Amino acid sequence: MSTTTELDIGGMTCASCVAHVEKALRRVPGVDGVSVNLATERARIDSEDVSEAALIAAVVAAGYEASPRVPDAPAAARAGEAGWPVALAALLSLPLALPMLAAPAGIHLMPPGWAQWLLATPVQFWLGARFYRAGWRALRAGSGNMDLLVALGTSAAYGLSLWQLAQGHEHLYFEASAVVITLVLLGKWLEGRARRQTTAAIRALQALRPDTARLVTAEGEREVATGDIRVGDRVAILPGERLPVDGLVLEGASHLDESLITGESLPVARASGDRVTAGAINGEGRLLVEVRATGAETTLARVIRLIENAQAGKAPIQRLVDRVSAVFVPVVLGIALLTALGWLLAGQDAGTAIMRAVAVLVIACPCALGLATPVTLMAGTGVAARRGILIRDAEALELLEGVRVVALDKTGTLTEGRPGLTALRALAGQDERAALALLAAIQQGSEHPLARAVLRRAGEEGVAPPPAKALRALPGLGMAASVEGRALRFGNGRLMAALGLDVAALPVAGGEGDTLSWLARVHDDGRAELLAVAAFSDRLRAQAPEAVAALHTLCLETVLLSGDREQAARPVAAALGISRVIAEVSPEGKVEAVRALRAGGRRVAMVGDGVNDGPALAAADIGIAMAGGSDVAMEAAGVTLMRDDPALVADAIDISRRTRAKIRQNLFWAFIYNVIGIPLAAAGLLSPVLAGGAMALSSVSVVGNALLLRDWRGRAGRQETGGES
Repeated sequence: MSTTTELDIGGMTCASCVAHVEKALRRVPGVDGVSVNLATERARIDSEDVSEAALIAAVVAAGYEASPRVPDAPAAARAGEAGWPVALAALLSLPLALPMLAAPAGIHLMPPGWAQWLLATPVQFWLGARFYRAGWRALRAGSGNMDLLVALGTSAAYGLSLWQLAQGHEHLYFEASAVVITLVLLGKWLEGRARRQTTAAIRALQALRPDTARLVTAEGEREVATGDIRVGDRVAILPGERLPVDGLVLEGASHLDESLITGESLPVARASGDRVTAGAINGEGRLLVEVRATGAETTLARVIRLIENAQAGKAPIQRLVDRVSAVFVPVVLGIALLTALGWLLAGQDAGTAIMRAVAVLVIACPCALGLATPVTLMAGTGVAARRGILIRDAEALELLEGVRVVALDKTGTLTEGRPGLTALRALAGQDERAALALLAAIQQGSEHPLARAVLRRAGEEGVAPPPAKALRALPGLGMAASVEGRALRFGNGRLMAALGLDVAALPVAGGEGDTLSWLARVHDDGRAELLAVAAFSDRLRAQAPEAVAALHTLCLETVLLSGDREQAARPVAAALGISRVIAEVSPEGKVEAVRALRAGGRRVAMVGDGVNDGPALAAADIGIAMAGGSDVAMEAAGVTLMRDDPALVADAIDISRRTRAKIRQNLFWAFIYNVIGIPLAAAGLLSPVLAGGAMALSSVSVVGNALLLRDWRGRAGRQETGGES
């Protein structure tokens, strides 16, 4: 049986470390797949009957740290992010760096050699000990990493200075070793602080879960730990409190702030019969809620897991970076050796040759390469989540960027999904109340929007439905049941055609654009008889026109894909500016339509919300599910919209394009930095100090560029009047 194990990994500093950890884990018998993420410092392992202890042992043997990952645990600050080592290193290095800056002006302030040695030694061997430890672990594992390059480079400068001090030379290089270590420590500290900002979305969501809940029992109310709440319990939510569970409102009315979960900045009204979500803040009213989900099963917990999985995933382009990084350190060591030999053969002294080799070692850091993709993914998926867009993984983000055609379901996606029964015409000598009673009977227990419309109308007119037996759904067609000994079918034109009934010649009930359904009886001899025709109308969502216009602005083709009849789908498409309509298709027909749209290599996104949309969502290159829809739709989709706003589709595609653009920018600069920097260092045009500063700046700039995504504003973001940005 295949299982997935997640481990927290410590000691990784660059993309080379990622490659070595993955290699060590793949060597464990039974491991099928491994993905290690530098930005999240996490490994995900798919294996067959491999113990967690064996995986941890493999990581430790490779020279790194590993521990079981605690689900839903808040991200802790790493020890390497402490600021005091940077401050102390800067304080000790300053007397060495200032004279170096003053020397070009003819001012000589350099302390005597013994003072330089006293200042540089604690920086080299105490504050810089982390580089020796990590480099030694890498060597023991037969690999190399950034720490090894820094340790070798600064040790060469320090050792050369020590030798020259013993020989009585005045020109020493202690400032190079001390300042390089200080700059690298500064870069890692800044990088760590910036990286923590990319996980802000997860930390904000984790903070939404209250530790206690107000349990309501026959004996009264009492406060209990949230973990002790069970499905079916009743909890009271007072004004200003956060909801600890998902549930159904039994009593009370209020407004809930769901901004951090759905991205909706304005409070939403909730009353008896409405569903509520853990993490939302109750407004002015007291609510009595029946618990429907707790702990890891709540919507909030599922949202956190989706974001974590997306941020921990690895984009396909990152695999190329990992392959390059695996050979990067050995190649750099070779270049540094050739640099030293080359300058010696050119007639330079040993000090000059070694310092130029040191510059090569210091500037050639694969950190920026390793961080370019994961930190950008974390920033992009994090800001999308804050806007109510959940992107399942890195592959979904990549697929979303290349979408050229968007197929949109009609009911529940472009319309509100709350149709009303606008007309009912009884046939075969029946009256309308009797026909409505039969319709209500056959729709009992169904969650379909049309069923709710029928039951709502029956309740308004005081029509009591008779009991129904053998109720069953006919996917993509309608419902079947036995009522008062009669076999009934209620559904669309395709169902009627399957029963041998021609509904085209019947007088049409309702208005243009209404959805029509028919009620039929199937006699014992197999003959079908029409009993009634019902017309339903559903209003367009207020955001639908803007949603379609935004997709057209992104140069995307839109297609209305509906199981409804052509006469109902066409007016909706015309009102929204959608030129292509594919109507009257079954769930299987939607799959075939999506496949036809994909012909020619065009990437297709399918947007839907219902059970019937599940197969089409799975058949598309990328499925986008509305959160108000079925679990089937959300399970089949690569993207979930946390509120019923179709305009978020364009926002999702826009953020994916911007994220992918940032990834390409970061990879370009990370590669070009090394392509330019290494030859300059080898040519003697960069001192070790400048190389160290450039190396630190490269990683910080990559993370900083990724963090610019946090300023992204989609359509929803531009309209916000509050909420987190």
